[in-house]
Amino acid sequence: MLALLRHKVFRTLYAAQVVSLLGTGLATIALGLLAFELAEGNAGQVLGTALAIKMIAYVTVAPVAQALLGRIPVKRLLISLDILRAGIVLCLPFVSEIWQIYTLVFLLQAASASFTPSFQAVIPEVLPDEEEYTHALSLSRLTYDIENLISPTLAAALLLLMPFHWLFVGTALGFFASAWLVWITVLPPRQTTPKEQPFWVRLTNGTRTYLATPRLRGLLSLNMAAAAGGAMVIVNTVVIIRDGYAMDAAQVGVGFAAYGLGSMLAALLLPRVLAKTGDRLPMVAGAILLSLSLFAGAGLFSPLPEIQVLLALWFLAGLGYSAILTPSGRLLQRSAHAESRPALFAAQFALSHACWLLTYPLAGWLGATYGMQIAFLVLGGLATASTALSVWLWPRQTERVLEHSHDDLPEDHPHLSDVKGHAHTHTFVIDDLHRHWPTQG
Repeated sequence: MLALLRHKVFRTLYAAQVVSLLGTGLATIALGLLAFELAEGNAGQVLGTALAIKMIAYVTVAPVAQALLGRIPVKRLLISLDILRAGIVLCLPFVSEIWQIYTLVFLLQAASASFTPSFQAVIPEVLPDEEEYTHALSLSRLTYDIENLISPTLAAALLLLMPFHWLFVGTALGFFASAWLVWITVLPPRQTTPKEQPFWVRLTNGTRTYLATPRLRGLLSLNMAAAAGGAMVIVNTVVIIRDGYAMDAAQVGVGFAAYGLGSMLAALLLPRVLAKTGDRLPMVAGAILLSLSLFAGAGLFSPLPEIQVLLALWFLAGLGYSAILTPSGRLLQRSAHAESRPALFAAQFALSHACWLLTYPLAGWLGATYGMQIAFLVLGGLATASTALSVWLWPRQTERVLEHSHDDLPEDHPHLSDVKGHAHTHTFVIDDLHRHWPTQG
């Protein structure tokens, strides 16, 4: 995995990801402190609303931004969005009203919804070898988990030296550093879709390709399973540990660390596992493990078990969560041509966050209204149903080269130049000539 860092272009892009993530982690902590300064006892409500606004921005903006900005050279686009994000963050220390937080959070997350899919779509172009790309996905997953451990520590150290408003400056510096690293990197030229495509076609291309591809329909169901388990952990860990166990805030960090360690272990093991089994088996197995950990939580939480039991469940949930999400980039990479890949990554970004938009409030409402056992049961049921649906939607088929027929094309069409008749065989993806997945019998 670390051998990838010898690759100059990937190394620079990876460094851009790291500094951007660290900056975002600082902003998350600073935003919580800012909400408390302005709203005090209602800070939780403010943060919950800000989180919902973030998800709405992700779901609605990503496909639209890709359709509008897809023809801009990728380097110029990424740099502009990093600078825009830095400018928005630098406005946050000066807010004095709650609505200003909501407005700036929406603008910031809209810029991130434009930036992230475009950045993710560049990586398979930089690393066309699938094995290297798999290691890059695992390294990226590890980076997210390590950032969740490092950012709070870094923020705590900085808060000993300065007011929390300065954390936003650190976030802006992270975005500026990311822009500079992208600027000094030689990126492959973006392959774009034809100009004559109308806006509505460009807007819906990614989602149409996504929903017409069996492996990606399965991925969407697995995204829902991951969101069900992840929301239970993220939303209710604080409540379970502080209220249920009556422990201090440090133990909350231990709970999240157990979840992160499970995720990191899966990311380390997956490249070797995927090389032997393919994607479907470990992803479905991860969803089953995540579902079982939720049902185990429902069975064990009356009365509360020892804290070590909760940490073990969170570790297993993290293991299953990462097993689902880490390989997802491989499915996207092989499901579209290079020119269509940014739209497909934008569709994954929007659709996966739509799952979180459902499960975040569901986890909080169930836990607060009916108790943690019911929250575990309902979210476990949702994860299980989503896992079963993914198995049905994603047939056990590993072949990429599929035989299919083009009865709608004339025999002299360029796509049929090397074959006799209308049937032929090649690596199959959904595009303008292949709008439906070939059926078997």
